[in-house]
Amino acid sequence: MMDLITSWITAAGYVGIFGLMFLENLFPPIPSELIMPFAGFAAARGQLSVSLVILAGILGTIVGNMFWYEVARAFGAERTKRLCAKYGRWIGVNAADLDKAEETLRRWGPLAVFLGRIMPGIRTVISIPAGLIEMPRSTFYAWTTLGTAIWVGALTMFGYILEEGYNQLEPWIDPIGKGLVLLVGVLFLVQIWRIWRRRSAVPAARSDGEA
Repeated sequence: MMDLITSWITAAGYVGIFGLMFLENLFPPIPSELIMPFAGFAAARGQLSVSLVILAGILGTIVGNMFWYEVARAFGAERTKRLCAKYGRWIGVNAADLDKAEETLRRWGPLAVFLGRIMPGIRTVISIPAGLIEMPRSTFYAWTTLGTAIWVGALTMFGYILEEGYNQLEPWIDPIGKGLVLLVGVLFLVQIWRIWRRRSAVPAARSDGEA
């Protein structure tokens, strides 16, 4: 199972890793906790360069965060929140997610952008309030890059080190690999279900309001 997943990562290459990490921050179908360790595993086998794997992961994450930050900054608070209210159900980001990110940003300032790189639920949306309050670009991108480099590097090296002990861990690796594949499937279905539920809730709310 690990061999199969590693072969997929290898076939996707650095562009594929970049794309997956971009999507993970734009619309998170597969979490980085699964993408980067497998990429590190492939790098340890000599199928990819570990430095380029980390670089591709960092760049994909930064570009994904750049999208949300620049959109929020350009649209302004009122229009961005209306946009999220209207289309957020398609990308799995609702008003509660945005409020949570805003609260974290107010409490911790630029440090929240750094910490947001490793916080589930915050990682995808922390860039929006940063753009809404027009955090200086130099501050936003510096903290984003630092947090991303640490997070992506740690996940990649975890997979890299895991492969080095593959012979000792082999009896456990295959079941873990199958479990991770199952987890990816479950996470994807949960994401689809959340989006469907939010889409269904909007017409229902409108009907109640009209009544």
